[in-house]
Amino acid sequence: MRTLIVIPIIHTEQDMGSLLEQIKQEYVTRYGHKKWTDHLKSIDEVWSGIRRMIAALELPYASVRLYQDGLPLCGKEADIVKEVAARGGRNHQLLVELMEQGARLMGTEDPDLLLQEYQFHQGAVGGGEQGHENQREDQSRKLLSKRDRFMAERITATLSAGEIGLLFVGLAHSVEPLLDVDILTRHLLPSLRERQAKAE
Repeated sequence: MRTLIVIPIIHTEQDMGSLLEQIKQEYVTRYGHKKWTDHLKSIDEVWSGIRRMIAALELPYASVRLYQDGLPLCGKEADIVKEVAARGGRNHQLLVELMEQGARLMGTEDPDLLLQEYQFHQGAVGGGEQGHENQREDQSRKLLSKRDRFMAERITATLSAGEIGLLFVGLAHSVEPLLDVDILTRHLLPSLRERQAKAE
């Protein structure tokens, strides 16, 4: 049996770099700086809670593989994670802690698809032509679906019998239905997953 624990994530400024900076500017313009500060504080609290919940699982880290939404399969995964962690990324700081306990970090995403997604969102934030919202939404869904398929195939190919995978993934993703049937999935925050299912 293979087990995958799905951990919903919220990206921080450190995770997303310049793209989130543009989103931040738009957010602050609309809602004000205090609202943005409160938003960041709540994200920080979520990561503290996730860290505690993972620690409480008392996992056999030598048999744990780490899969991270947005982490390309490139041969430099650990360097990327350590760099983002050094900038203060809570998600990546947690990955470093888990690696230090023996968990193995896995390249999770197709770098070409990540680049396409980044370029797509750069265009969206920059304010493309009006009247193409439906077309953009369809393109965004297709990109997300391709990313999900790649992640599922990557997990299926690398998670061995008796191992536990931790998948840190944004709520917009839907990797689970694409996994092999012998992979048992669990949710670190099941109530959050239930709320998302009701919303869909």
